[in-house]
Amino acid sequence: MSDGGTAPPPGRRSTLFLQGPLSPLYAMIGDRLEARGHAVHRIDLCLGDSLDWRRRGAVAYRGSVANFPAFVGKLMDKHAVTDLVLHGDRRIYHRAAAEAARERGIVVAATELGYLRPDFMTIERDATATGSHFPEDPDAIRAVAAAVPAPDLTLRYRGSFAAQAVPDLVYNLANALFWFLHPGYRRHTIHHPFADYPAWGLRLLTERRRKTAAEMLLAALVDARTPFFVFAMQLEGDFQIRDHSPYGSLRPALAEVFASFHAHAPHGTLLVVKNHPLDNGLEGWRTAVHRLAAANGLRGRVLFADGGGLAPLVRASRGVVTVNSSAGLEALQWGTPVKTLAPAIYDIPGLVDPGPLDDFWRTPRAPDPVLLEAFVRALAATVQVKGTIYSKEGCMAAADAIAARIHDRTLNQPGGFVDPPPRLARARAQGCPL
Repeated sequence: MSDGGTAPPPGRRSTLFLQGPLSPLYAMIGDRLEARGHAVHRIDLCLGDSLDWRRRGAVAYRGSVANFPAFVGKLMDKHAVTDLVLHGDRRIYHRAAAEAARERGIVVAATELGYLRPDFMTIERDATATGSHFPEDPDAIRAVAAAVPAPDLTLRYRGSFAAQAVPDLVYNLANALFWFLHPGYRRHTIHHPFADYPAWGLRLLTERRRKTAAEMLLAALVDARTPFFVFAMQLEGDFQIRDHSPYGSLRPALAEVFASFHAHAPHGTLLVVKNHPLDNGLEGWRTAVHRLAAANGLRGRVLFADGGGLAPLVRASRGVVTVNSSAGLEALQWGTPVKTLAPAIYDIPGLVDPGPLDDFWRTPRAPDPVLLEAFVRALAATVQVKGTIYSKEGCMAAADAIAARIHDRTLNQPGGFVDPPPRLARARAQGCPL
């Protein structure tokens, strides 16, 4: 086992940033690394990137996706880049840049929203999710946990809808209106902003009604003492579905779950499909779920919850099925049995149910609470930092911690690095396009 660290190269550190989350986070990390002596560089792929960065050291790329690998490789050579920082390692530009970096021995630091949400950010060596180097062996996890302090799980940084929505709106509308400044740019989202935002507006108008309906649904289930399971939806355009699962879309995953539930779930048991809170409504999931349920002989046994919180629903359920959502980790922390359909960071023997999906409906297995505590402790100490992009204080805390990890070469330390990535071979064997 390696700790993921390497000795800094001789001379000045040179750090290249690609796209970050929609916030000032990467610019703030750049400030902190520059203060530590790094030369800081950035590639702006679109106007939104320039609006997020707003500091020196950036070069605009206006060419095609096909020409980007050669461009980024030449820039790395020109500036003797030692570190590459990117958010969302499966974006097409980021995959090309990471490959060029590995060919040159450049350390790749990949960030994402936190596995332990909402008060954490993820920072890993090389890749996240299915590509994570975090160990999956329970004994290795216990060993890491024994060497690190307990995490601070107190919610310290409360975000707001405005802090999430305004940067998204500015970024995407700038790209849509001024597309001609970067004519070759290819966005990583599946919906155009001019379709996404009107749909979101309609969703906001119905939010209170949808929340009330979901709360009434849960109350009726609890009052009737009806046993039920939850399927936790993810966003259709999420790379967790597109790249880190064999499905490519949620529809085949739902079909698989419905067929299994019809054949093996005990009579009288229901399945509640919980929509993702950030779904824009363009997929028409309520209609799609009911049609698919009817096609699988489940009319009246599949319910759709399109609002409300996840916690009350999951805590009252017999178990949760998910492709690989972070909701699965939340459910484990509430002591609820979880079955994943594709590898996930928490897909650990002793945490998720190890048996076939067909057996889960009758004998769901709850997580080992001692192993779960060790997992959360090890995860928080090695690949998580306290902070968030949705508040000023949280963003500053995340920038401080991520800059320190990059500068000190402590990505995935101590002990949170296994090479090769333990989940990757299993994911590829299942058909994930990685």
